[in-house]
Amino acid sequence: MTAVTDHTDQADRPGDKRPGDGRPGEDRSEDGAPENVPSATGAAGAEGHDRAEDTPENGRPDAASSGAGSPDGAEETESGTSGDGGRAARSDDAPGKEAPKEASEVKPRARGEGDDPARAEDGPVWDDGLIARRVTETAPGRYQTPVVETATAVPALPSPLAYDGPLRSRLDALRELVGLSRTRLDSRTLAEAGRVLDEAAARRRLSGEHTVVAIAGATGSGKSQLFNALAGVAISETGVRRPTTSAPIACSWSDGAATLIDRLGIPGRLRRRPLQSAEAEAQLRGLVLVDLPDHDSAAVQHREQVDRVLALVDAVIWVVDPEKYADAVLHERYLRPLAGHAEVTFVVLNQVDRLPGEAADQVLDDLRRLLDEDGIALGEYGEPGATVLSLSALTGEGIPELRECLGQFVAERGAAARRISADLDAAAARLRPVYATGRRVGLSEEARDEFADRLADAVGAVATGEAAERAWRRNANRACGTPWLRLWRWYQDRREPQTGRLPVRTPADEEATARQRVEQAVRTVADRAAYGLPAPWAQAVREAAVRGAQGLPEALDDMATRATTPGGRPPRPGWWPVAVLAQASMTILQVIGGLWLMGQIVGVMSPNLGVPVLLMVAGIIGGPAVEWSSRMAARGPARRYGLEAERRLREAASGCGRARVLDPVAAELLRYREVREQYGRVMGTAPAGAPVR
Repeated sequence: MTAVTDHTDQADRPGDKRPGDGRPGEDRSEDGAPENVPSATGAAGAEGHDRAEDTPENGRPDAASSGAGSPDGAEETESGTSGDGGRAARSDDAPGKEAPKEASEVKPRARGEGDDPARAEDGPVWDDGLIARRVTETAPGRYQTPVVETATAVPALPSPLAYDGPLRSRLDALRELVGLSRTRLDSRTLAEAGRVLDEAAARRRLSGEHTVVAIAGATGSGKSQLFNALAGVAISETGVRRPTTSAPIACSWSDGAATLIDRLGIPGRLRRRPLQSAEAEAQLRGLVLVDLPDHDSAAVQHREQVDRVLALVDAVIWVVDPEKYADAVLHERYLRPLAGHAEVTFVVLNQVDRLPGEAADQVLDDLRRLLDEDGIALGEYGEPGATVLSLSALTGEGIPELRECLGQFVAERGAAARRISADLDAAAARLRPVYATGRRVGLSEEARDEFADRLADAVGAVATGEAAERAWRRNANRACGTPWLRLWRWYQDRREPQTGRLPVRTPADEEATARQRVEQAVRTVADRAAYGLPAPWAQAVREAAVRGAQGLPEALDDMATRATTPGGRPPRPGWWPVAVLAQASMTILQVIGGLWLMGQIVGVMSPNLGVPVLLMVAGIIGGPAVEWSSRMAARGPARRYGLEAERRLREAASGCGRARVLDPVAAELLRYREVREQYGRVMGTAPAGAPVR
């Protein structure tokens, strides 16, 4: 037994009687279609006029015949139950009554006459609640076996959209970019990028076999009339009352699009199906058409609905008329900001039947000029871009061309990926001021060396080295000088304060000056590191430098104290002991000569002035000579000792500044380089016009 599921609360089909529409099923024109729909829609709806009568509720018995159902979607099952949610088979299809004929005058083939028994199970399975039991024309007057959802059948879910290749790489790069930037940029700056990621993820989970196209335009442009012309049946209300369309209406040419329409927020009562025909179904299979309210409506909620839906659809058909095709609101609020979405944009000039002679071509050329000024690439001569057409929804002129363009567009299955790619381009363009820069950024070695020199000056590295050099010389003079000179210097040292000795302590005024030098050095290196960076990252670099500068002067003082405190006796060269021994010898000669003369004076020793005088002269002259020689020889070692002390202090100051200031600044610069590389990956695009999968 075949079970039939009815979801008429999800979508209405042409020919069905809808509550409250004021149009009973029997009040139709002779061909079964509404009078305001062009007759070019064909005879597919010719037999839908009596479906409201053929229901069990009206007392009509179920038909037992196995004849083919009506072209508008009603068909019977093997059990005799109507294939349209329990509706009974039409009485005029019963045996003995001539069935209506198509234009080809060929009788429909009844079910079971030469059909493959498995055809009903091998066909497509409708799965979104928009179940339209219908037959599809395979040849004039011939129909396939009706497709019926059985109770045991498992619905085949439409395959989700695939983001592969360059588009997926760009989305991954944008996700990484947002993650790296959250602590450096405010949420408003990253809001658009986050929205693109969310919408891309949401669209990826939905059907990739459907393309959602919105029809948008100004008041009186004929959007709803074009919507009805494409659907082949009066779905959207038209009239002189403004605004006519108050809520979005969706029309799906195939099943499986329920979740896509749910995403648009369109309720089931506003979901429709087009007039079914084999040609239209094959041409526009996978299309979901959405009729929007006026974008310039006086009602604020209408404009809000337009903006909301336009951000979610895969493509847009902008409908303009000869009077308002140059409307500033349309161009400045929508077309110009969406110039990067040209590949998913259609611009149709409606109501060309109102233009005499060559006026339609002139208006169309002027429309192309305005679109070019808006920055919208036009898809001419095979180049990717927006499609611009002229038509008349009232007379049907240009409708076949639009159908053909839409059919090719939908068949490519690339509109959703192109829309996401265009949104990605727009988000990247908005983020360019906070990521891209035309200058080379970073901290050069020259800037690092200058910062180290400034810190060394702040801690007095040069003065410390000079003091160390003087101290080494003093030690050499003390060790190698004459005893009499050392006594004199000892006496002078007791009378005067010590100078030039380690450790060197900075007075209070010098400490204040040193603090100012440190702060100036930090500001200078921060400015040089931030030069050329976008404002948020330059601010982050400066803040990192300022945080590191807190406590830096005190740390430099402690470091300088440790570096300048001698850890032991200064090193002595190899000649130092020889000089000390020579100086001692000169002193001994002086003492011996003096004692010898003194002994001669008191008569203890025999008179002989030559030898003692010679000894005393040798000691007196030799002592200063040894001291002078030692002083000359000590210049080199003293200088090297002072330079070594200066180097140690410079390295200590540089290490302290590097750990507290340069490393945090370098970390911020490294983070910026990472996000700049990610931004470059986000900007990388696939070849124009190629569908990204």
